[in-house]
Amino acid sequence: MNTVEIKNLTKIFDDVPAVDNLSLNIKKGEITGLIGADGAGKTTLMRLITGLMIADSGEISTLGLNPAADKAKLNPKIGYMPQKFGLYEDLTVIENLNFYADLKNTAHDFKKMLEFTDLDKFQHRLAGKLSGGMKQKLGLACALLGTPDFLVLDEPSVGVDPISRRELMKLVKEYLNEGMSVLWSTAYLDEAHSFDTAVVLDRGKVIFEGRPFSLGATSKAFEAEIIKLMGGYKKEESLIAKSVTVQDYGLEFTVEACNLVKKYGDFYAVKDNTFCIKKGEIFGLLGPNGAGKSTSFKMMCGLSAPTQGTARIMGTDILAQPSKARSHLGYMAQKFSLYEKLTVGQNLEFFAGVYGLAGKAKEERINGSIQVFGLEEYVDRKSGELPLGYKQRLSLACALIHNPPVLFLDEPTSGVDVLTRMDFWNHITSLAAKGVTILITTHFMDEAEFCDRISLFYRGEAIAVGTPDELKRKAHADTMEETFVNLIRSQSK
Repeated sequence: MNTVEIKNLTKIFDDVPAVDNLSLNIKKGEITGLIGADGAGKTTLMRLITGLMIADSGEISTLGLNPAADKAKLNPKIGYMPQKFGLYEDLTVIENLNFYADLKNTAHDFKKMLEFTDLDKFQHRLAGKLSGGMKQKLGLACALLGTPDFLVLDEPSVGVDPISRRELMKLVKEYLNEGMSVLWSTAYLDEAHSFDTAVVLDRGKVIFEGRPFSLGATSKAFEAEIIKLMGGYKKEESLIAKSVTVQDYGLEFTVEACNLVKKYGDFYAVKDNTFCIKKGEIFGLLGPNGAGKSTSFKMMCGLSAPTQGTARIMGTDILAQPSKARSHLGYMAQKFSLYEKLTVGQNLEFFAGVYGLAGKAKEERINGSIQVFGLEEYVDRKSGELPLGYKQRLSLACALIHNPPVLFLDEPTSGVDVLTRMDFWNHITSLAAKGVTILITTHFMDEAEFCDRISLFYRGEAIAVGTPDELKRKAHADTMEETFVNLIRSQSK
């Protein structure tokens, strides 16, 4: 029996199909993974299935009901967790649960739910003070109120570390014993083997549907087959790296973190963080949500004052000479941080000015960036309207506009498709080969393999530093995901 039956479904926005003549069945009592990049059609499809949106054409049956015509009957049967879950950050965990129980008009004993999600000791903490993984657990708990027949989770693991992702999946699988069906969307191809059925979307169409092991026995094999289905990937010379010239400053270390400490009251967000990075090295900061990675980034960029210690960029102390230090640095933030109401061209012009470019040099760098980043057709479009992959290109273009010798990238590939990720890493490794020093964070463990060295963060401290192979040997693991999990769990005991 099927929980959802879809036939020839189409939904169009601005003459572009978000869902394109799609047919699909979702089986009862299983976890179906809806896999694809931002813009692939995952969220639109989920909203159509749950009756939050009406299709332009085609047929949908959800739990035997028409989601558009029978939405009032369907609502109590569905637990829905949207992509940007609407937690009330100024309410506590227990207050959020009470609020959503009232919305669903359901009586609930939260004791079991809090124990089940391991939130019992945090029930009086404000939701805004939770880590990313705990926020997602609270979102899942709210979606499960009322014991729904069908659980719909829109990217519950986005931006969440591998351990928290495993915990979320474990929680959901335990609920399956009651016969519930689950639709779980994700941009992570490495999650495919956690699902009973994997459905891969690309530009509103299904390019694969079936048991994940039938396509590839491992995550790498599965990804390789999906790349083929998407048309393949051909590695080409990076025009971005070709356009960059790195001056030789004669320094052994281009980036130095010197006993960095960030303390909030008695809580250490970062504790005695020290490392040195050489010219042209790709240095990865890995760790669970809330480990202190982004806090370290902000301190090293001069965006947050350290409680103790300092950082040096190209030999310049970030505290003593912040403007000079930042002039050597290009920074790409975790979340799209450009001006969404400005056009692509206006953003490039603004950042070129901020970094001190003027006259002919400024004009040449802007025109060159538009060309090498392939932004010609988007120059006059507002940056907030760009597809995610092009937002990432624009962010990197703005970070590199002043030809910096050091580049900080905070989760630069989150949410983009596998081909865009591969292209992005081609640019990153090519930039490093030209002598650009790169500090990067990521939750994609396969990306960690591209780093020359890695610092693994946990509870504000570096618990292991070394090459990917050195860390794998230390953790007695074959993959970086196993390495991450083993080393973090060894510290938790």
